Amino acid sequence: MKLLTLLTTALLPLTALAAKKPAADRFAEYHAKQLSAAGSIKLTDKSYSELTKAPRDYSVAVLLTALESRFGCNLCNEFQPEWELLSKTWAKGDKAGEGRLLFGTLDFVDGKSTFQSLQLQTAPVLLLFHPTTGPDAKPDNQASRFDFSSGTNTAEPIHAFISRALPSIPHPALVRPINYLKIALTTTAVLGAVTFLSVAGPYLFPVLQNRNLWAAVSLIAVLLFTSGHMFNHIRKVPYVAGDGKGGMSYFAGGFQNQFGLETQIVAAMYGVLSFATISLALKVPRMTDPRAQQIAVFVWAAVIMVMYSFLLSVFRIKNGGYPFWLPPF
Repeated sequence: MKLLTLLTTALLPLTALAAKKPAADRFAEYHAKQLSAAGSIKLTDKSYSELTKAPRDYSVAVLLTALESRFGCNLCNEFQPEWELLSKTWAKGDKAGEGRLLFGTLDFVDGKSTFQSLQLQTAPVLLLFHPTTGPDAKPDNQASRFDFSSGTNTAEPIHAFISRALPSIPHPALVRPINYLKIALTTTAVLGAVTFLSVAGPYLFPVLQNRNLWAAVSLIAVLLFTSGHMFNHIRKVPYVAGDGKGGMSYFAGGFQNQFGLETQIVAAMYGVLSFATISLALKVPRMTDPRAQQIAVFVWAAVIMVMYSFLLSVFRIKNGGYPFWLPPF
């Protein structure tokens, strides 16, 4: 019995040495898992500790994420396919493992202890562990961290980040799979557009070439923008405002203030003035009845005078020191 105890005690150091895997064996084991997984290696607390512990003659890129819906991490779920694409294409481009880089994914459900030890409050988090031995070693074992605060959900910035952090290893190109559905939809849309134009062209092109149509569109655009439409969108102005007396104010005083309804009223005034001027210049001279022509001149002239008078009164609201006015306003 005493002999058995002595023998067991003597074999304990050898057992501990056997249990402790060399870094080369660790890399070979996990590299084989990465190739068989055709993407990143799914990690747990135990495998994460084993993969990232020193000494280490290889690099490890670990994505710490929270994919379950109860955590509400939309960025995690958006980025996960991109991460799998990156790890798959990198592993495929470096099957021999010359770059000695491994990709792993640790979900919060499988790595609560790791998240707590790293004091992580948000996800996803990408950690890149550099080698601790070899020509590219960093003795402090401090991982580089990628910042997801910009909302990145594509693989290209991660590929660039790893390439900058590990400049001396091969950098397989990121290759996206061919999107046959997108090609089919694009081809169908192009063929449909060509077919539509060929069939509807004889009827559509004369309409598009009509000068009156383009004149109307141009006039509407001019009235829209000269009335202050873009000002409203940039400043986010209110539609109307109270006048302080229980009523509503439709026009804002000052050149730096404006209401949404004010823009519409000014655009309508410009439109009436434009239509009256065009009618006087183009329609009235073509009238064959002299009496009707005379009445039209007086009517359109009165419309122009009334609308221009109203426009001047609005301008005096914007600029209280403006001295000119025109009856009836």
